[in-house]
Amino acid sequence: MRPLDWLVVAVYLGGTLALGVWLARRGSRSLADFFVGGRSVPWWLAGVSMAATTFNVDTPLYVTGVVARRGIAGNWEWWSFAFTHVFMAVVLARLWRRATIMTDAELIELRYGGRPAAILRGTRALLFAIPINCLGIGYGMLAMRKVLVSLGAVQALPLPGDPQRWAVVIIVALTLAYAAAAGLWGVVTTDFLQFVLALLGAMLVAAYALHEVGGLAALREQLVAQGHADTLRLVPRPGDTALPFGTFLAYLGIQWWAFRGADGGGMFVQRLSAVRDERAAERAASLFNVLNYVVRTWPWVVVALAAMVLLPGLRDPETAYPLMMLRFLPTGVLGLVFASLLAAFMSTVSTQVNWGASYIARDLYQRFLAPGAEERRLVLVGRVASVLITLLAAAGSFAMNDVGRVFRLVILVGNGSGTVLLLRWFWWRVNAWAEWAALLVAPAIAVAATVVPALDRMSFGAKLLLTAGGAVAVWLPVMLLTRPEQPEVLDAFYARARPGGPGWRRVRSRVGGAPPRPLGRELTEAGGTLAMILGGMLAIGGVVIGSAAWAAGTSAALVAGWLVWRRARRGGDEVME
Repeated sequence: MRPLDWLVVAVYLGGTLALGVWLARRGSRSLADFFVGGRSVPWWLAGVSMAATTFNVDTPLYVTGVVARRGIAGNWEWWSFAFTHVFMAVVLARLWRRATIMTDAELIELRYGGRPAAILRGTRALLFAIPINCLGIGYGMLAMRKVLVSLGAVQALPLPGDPQRWAVVIIVALTLAYAAAAGLWGVVTTDFLQFVLALLGAMLVAAYALHEVGGLAALREQLVAQGHADTLRLVPRPGDTALPFGTFLAYLGIQWWAFRGADGGGMFVQRLSAVRDERAAERAASLFNVLNYVVRTWPWVVVALAAMVLLPGLRDPETAYPLMMLRFLPTGVLGLVFASLLAAFMSTVSTQVNWGASYIARDLYQRFLAPGAEERRLVLVGRVASVLITLLAAAGSFAMNDVGRVFRLVILVGNGSGTVLLLRWFWWRVNAWAEWAALLVAPAIAVAATVVPALDRMSFGAKLLLTAGGAVAVWLPVMLLTRPEQPEVLDAFYARARPGGPGWRRVRSRVGGAPPRPLGRELTEAGGTLAMILGGMLAIGGVVIGSAAWAAGTSAALVAGWLVWRRARRGGDEVME
């Protein structure tokens, strides 16, 4: 890192901080302004912010490690969530916006009634605000430390004690300066700039890496010559050891619907609640899917493949990404790309901090401690909570050492409860006790699968099956053995959200009103959208691996998906529930 590189980084940090200070007044007027932007965030800004949220500094390091250890096909560990996110965009985005809430935990007392619902809301808010949220923030901080060490950036800071700790403290303090001051408006506005910069940085690293190896064709030839031909597969084959085929099937058949974010997840719900109307929520979620899966995937994969050729035999393959930056980027460009990683880190941390603080201020403090608190006090509680969450996450990050391992732990701990979270939208019989059972049992099984030696030796796919199946085996009997929610609670929820599907037919007959969109038609539309997203993503992948068959076949899937989507949007054949 030369003086010019540091100047570029300083300009970025100064601009980000100034923007947060400028937006501070807008986030201070009320709790709704601070956590959902006054419900006036443009759909395109919300969609880009959602994409920025999932793009942290750990993401390119994680992808680089995945490709080195399990090949391109290993990315199905996160590609499989396209099923979740397409369903969110087509079916759930409108429902979330109709609910008119600030946090997803708030939905609990709309969907369920009585004391069990109130305690469930508080427990979920506390669990997600601190341990789960801090775990997610912490492994982003771990990745930031790896980048700083690999680039030699920490040695340039004349600070006493461990320079790694000081570096992370400074970056987190700058993030808090606008996340805690400006609220969601500060987060989503800087998210837009940070996503553009982060994507540009990834493309620059990929371009310089390809130049170094002589282009895509030369890269493929060198990988094959070095015995890495299997790395170029877009899907694994039965018998592969790097990515067992059973684990691949578990990604596609279990993980996406069993995960705790199967209904969209709290950070996305916050943005869907922040836009003007239902149509804007759907557009925001759809834009996110294009950016997340089609646009940003391949620069990281290309860098990971190039690193296998240019930096063979690394003990920690996750460090290949920053080492590629350091070795091949010229002065000035290195500073720009380093700033892009800072941008990715700060956008995700600020989002997670604001999201976690919303639980503490809205679902804990206002709901249970001070129901009549004035808006300024609630905003202050949100800011104090932001600082607390960040400090706890920073402390926890120093107990972590492997980004990919922590990522899989996050998936496993959150696996199992997704079924209840989805079904509560489409079946009146789901009650608070069912969600209670899933909330408690799923993490317990995940922890056991991690710490019990006999279970820890299982493949990741087997662990997914164990946690998902074990959770269903508990919450389903609990639901059937306990009383359903009171009719007045169900009627009020249906009148507000108007979910579709035959599971609400009994309630719909009592409440009346305008009929919802047919669920069958929405599922058809979701299928077409999924074919477009995955078809577009894999068509680019076919070009990267040099397979005309893959490129042509997945392009055809994209076109077929568009035709199905268009037919469903225009009405097509009426699909009755």
